[in-house]
Amino acid sequence: MPALKLTPADRKDKRGEAHHLDPVVLIGAEGLTAAVLKETDAALKAHGLIKVRMFSDDREEREAALVRLADALGAAPVQHIGKLLVLWRPLPAKEKVEREDRMAGPRTVKIVKFSKSPNHRPQVKKVKVFGNQRVTAGGSIKRAKVRTTSVKKKAQSD
Repeated sequence: MPALKLTPADRKDKRGEAHHLDPVVLIGAEGLTAAVLKETDAALKAHGLIKVRMFSDDREEREAALVRLADALGAAPVQHIGKLLVLWRPLPAKEKVEREDRMAGPRTVKIVKFSKSPNHRPQVKKVKVFGNQRVTAGGSIKRAKVRTTSVKKKAQSD
């Protein structure tokens, strides 16, 4: 995979986003191994923007490792500062599976009951209403029922 290219403005934005991040991949004395590439790929899939700490004292080796990581994983090298390497790759789109048997979830409803006296404030109450419930005009919660139609209407529609 070829490395992604970032504009200087994009690189600046990514550096700012990465500032508070901690390193998620550590590269030890063995250097770039297959396990390190696999872990870096998994971290990029999960986070998109990651920091990698490399414990080598050789600056050229760290720069080469950043370029090699970016090329191997299809990521963009964002920054190399000290022993930290910053990589970015756009997150893959997640597939959203819609279940047909899914029912309505709970929702929070605000019930306002006004006082008969104009000098008093209305009572406001937040209630969680589940999928099989409804709020009546009086502010109480009832279980929703299937409306029954009359026998005559059923006979006419059939």
